Amino acid sequence: MSPPQEKPAADVCLLLEGTYPYVRGGVSSWIHGLVSSLPELTFSTILFGGARSDFEDLRYELPPNLVHLEVHYLADAWQLGRPHDRLGNPKHLAASETVHDWFRSPVGACPTDALHRILGGFGLEGEMTREDFLYGRAVWDNIREAYLARATTPSFIDYFWTVRIMHAPLFLVAEVARGAPPARVYHAISTGYAGLLGVFLEHQRRRPFVLTEHGIYTKERKIDLSQAAWIKDAPEPFSSALEDDVGYIRRLWIRFFEGIGRLAYQAADPIIALYDGNRQRQVRDGAPEERTLVVPNGIDIERFRPALEARTEDIPKVVGLIGRVVPIKDIKTFIRAMRTLLQVIPQAEAWIVGPTDEDREYAAECVDLVESLGLRGKIRFLGFQRVEEILPQLGLMVLSSISEAMPLVVVEGFAAGLPSVTTDVGACRELIYGMGPEDRALGAAGAVVDIADPEGLGTACGHLLSDPARWRRAQAAGLERVNRYYSAQTMVGRYRDIYREAFVDGEEI
Repeated sequence: MSPPQEKPAADVCLLLEGTYPYVRGGVSSWIHGLVSSLPELTFSTILFGGARSDFEDLRYELPPNLVHLEVHYLADAWQLGRPHDRLGNPKHLAASETVHDWFRSPVGACPTDALHRILGGFGLEGEMTREDFLYGRAVWDNIREAYLARATTPSFIDYFWTVRIMHAPLFLVAEVARGAPPARVYHAISTGYAGLLGVFLEHQRRRPFVLTEHGIYTKERKIDLSQAAWIKDAPEPFSSALEDDVGYIRRLWIRFFEGIGRLAYQAADPIIALYDGNRQRQVRDGAPEERTLVVPNGIDIERFRPALEARTEDIPKVVGLIGRVVPIKDIKTFIRAMRTLLQVIPQAEAWIVGPTDEDREYAAECVDLVESLGLRGKIRFLGFQRVEEILPQLGLMVLSSISEAMPLVVVEGFAAGLPSVTTDVGACRELIYGMGPEDRALGAAGAVVDIADPEGLGTACGHLLSDPARWRRAQAAGLERVNRYYSAQTMVGRYRDIYREAFVDGEEI
């Protein structure tokens, strides 16, 4: 049997979850652009996916300086043989309980000794193997005692399986860390499992760990968990806090992702946000403020010049939503907004441009909603398209999301001469109205409306499309704003400096 092939070293190893290069979207495009724009550096990638079937076809042509790609599937974390009796390690469990106590009431940094024992022993014989966790008597006793001491509404069976499902992937993350390719810097593009991998690597390899969050991962997971149909539990009785108005099992999951997010913040330096609102949220969630900084996204403005030049004097009565057809994009609000818009502009159309295969059930519900509202022929699902070819055909870019960070699609629209109407999420208010006195003086590049307000969204679209003078002022503001503040050259230069500051001169990888 031949020995395993050694993984190539790279300057930067990107740690990813559910994105590039198998899933299209804003984050994936950002990753592809960053790697392609730094040809003097070599990159490797470690990607965590869900099920193998969702990560089969590459959606991007890999740049030549991306020297290694590996994918690991969270769904495989529970695939083991027949159960067998194990004792488990009570000392490792004691360290784990210390960390769990910190998760419940996180004050200051996580206890160092307990954390290092866990990071060093996860998955290792003599400490805590996956088999110890799944089949060990000590773990069974620990789960049973925790249930009796803290659980309220769920049955023991639901609690038991939740704990197993929650923790099993952590052994996969630890295993991946031990086999990770060598790199001068490890750079996670979210917290979650990718960020936790960065925590393991920072501890095991003693290499710099950089963290970038496009959105706040824990906030997005809260939204997902609040809507997750696979969690069957009732809201907690007699709860007075809105955030606690969820069932015990959902709250366990939320606390889990909050906890591993705090671990990532504790290990990473720097911790990067796309705009100051998210940087402040990171600090509130446990990031040391002195390690945080803002690096706004940027785009290749020249790429969109042909789209700008292809725009005619006529303003198309077409509103476009460019994005994945998934709940967080709130496509249903966009669909419902068309009823209001059509009252003002009967000839208007709506195009939904983006993949529908990430959440097929939700996409089918959106198609059914179009039918039930009698909007067939007025709303078109176009699937994936070349953005540069779509933009000149639109009169407005619309974003109806319930959560975003700094959506590049809005900035791309500006570069192509396209105003936007967005919900009040992430950096959208800064993008539309400006982020400082000088920027705000450029004027509004569209309009911002409340989340989940189809009437407000449709009305704002109608105001812009029915008033050519107002539309052209918005177009001019967006063009000037993107040219001044959101170029890819500026963003890439910032990351080049961040990497170089993290490199140790003359070191061997």
